[in-house]
Amino acid sequence: QVQLVESGGGLVQAGGSLRLSCAASGSTRSFYAMAWYRQAPGKQRELVAAEIIGGTISYADSVKGRFTISRDNVKNTVTLQMNSLKPEDTAVYYCAAKRSFMNYDYWGQGTQVTVSA
Repeated sequence: QVQLVESGGGLVQAGGSLRLSCAASGSTRSFYAMAWYRQAPGKQRELVAAEIIGGTISYADSVKGRFTISRDNVKNTVTLQMNSLKPEDTAVYYCAAKRSFMNYDYWGQGTQVTVSA
């Protein structure tokens, strides 16, 4: 059973940076895609960034130019570098992975990111 464990969340002032990391219990090479989602209070979970095997990367419009996703198949991790953070980035961030183009199969437990004004 694959396990994904996130780390790196916390409290930061607006304009600051955080780096989230997600460690997989198995090889990340076997995943078709890995992604970061987030869910703010009272809102639906939304896709923040995703990397598909082969290197295709996509970002939500709200984070383009500020966030960077990267996968390390040696360390079996996927990271999300978040710069120029805004209060509206406050949410629980989840790491996800899937083995095909279908829905994401595996989810981490989530890590809280809070951005103060």
